[in-house]
Amino acid sequence: MDEFLLNRRNVLSSGVAIAASISLGPTSSEAKGAVEPRSEPQMLRVSLMVNGVPHAVQVDTRMTLLDALREKLDLTGSKKGCDQGQCGACTVHIGGERHLSCLTLAVAAQGHQITTIEGLADGEHLHPMQQAFIDHDAFQCGYCTSGQIMSGVACIREGHANSDVDIREYMSGNLCRCAAYPNIVAAVKQAKLEMEKA
Repeated sequence: MDEFLLNRRNVLSSGVAIAASISLGPTSSEAKGAVEPRSEPQMLRVSLMVNGVPHAVQVDTRMTLLDALREKLDLTGSKKGCDQGQCGACTVHIGGERHLSCLTLAVAAQGHQITTIEGLADGEHLHPMQQAFIDHDAFQCGYCTSGQIMSGVACIREGHANSDVDIREYMSGNLCRCAAYPNIVAAVKQAKLEMEKA
């Protein structure tokens, strides 16, 4: 009867044996039928309308819009921060709405109007949000600034800039490691007044 009693040592040794057998995985003969991951990139020619200009570019189907903008079109204003959709430095507008370009595939952006920070100004005339960021010193190192500006414009268009609390909430996806948040809020408020006049 004693051999059937479970004790701590038996449970632990059984658990270790089971875990070891699971982690070893299938033998090479068992793995022959497994599907091999695709190692070769699949290239595709895509048409991207960026800042009102059509571009035909050859991209890997796995390439993000951010990488296509920076590497294929030399539009480096959208920054590659975390590359995981957490910092907002890569924010662009697609069809008038803000999107994180590091999480958007270039092939998925076809057929949509894409606006980057480079296309926000009207020639030499700065967009009201760009001017407000200068007026309120709403940037320090400047790395997050393009994403902040693009989100700020969208925040106003979406109707989420009616109070400091709303602005902070709807801009919370854009991180500023220099902590210029009060200045950013002030800039969005100023730009809202200017944008409503236009």
